[in-house]
Amino acid sequence: MNKSIEYHICIDFFLIIKCTFANLLSMGTAAIPDLNKRICKIRTTLGLPQAKFSSILSLSSSYIAGVETGRIPVNERLIKLVCSSFNVNESWLRYGEGGIFSETLPDDTRFKNLVNLVKGLPPKYQDFLFNVLDMLLKMKDK
Repeated sequence: MNKSIEYHICIDFFLIIKCTFANLLSMGTAAIPDLNKRICKIRTTLGLPQAKFSSILSLSSSYIAGVETGRIPVNERLIKLVCSSFNVNESWLRYGEGGIFSETLPDDTRFKNLVNLVKGLPPKYQDFLFNVLDMLLKMKDK
């Protein structure tokens, strides 16, 4: 590819990004439905990047980005998935009532969340975590 074509592709890409941000700024957050805002709030409260959040939910990053920007409406399946995967209070997610997270965490959900978190770690961190768990189990047996 010659330099002139590369230059024009870069300029076009820049203009697309600029227009997208301009549209988002002109929309303001008022244009994004509250339910969509709360999905974003959950992710940021958990300190997860969109890629990790979407991976845990088995959804694409672009889908989550669309939800967070208000382009994609929140559906019933997503509500149930977010609530079960992250122990989110469904009343808070739907209506903004109560706390973000449920008071109780069923044992099987806690285990599933732990497994998902470990799966998302790089192998060297997984090994480290297993070594720490082994040490804790040995201490418990003493």
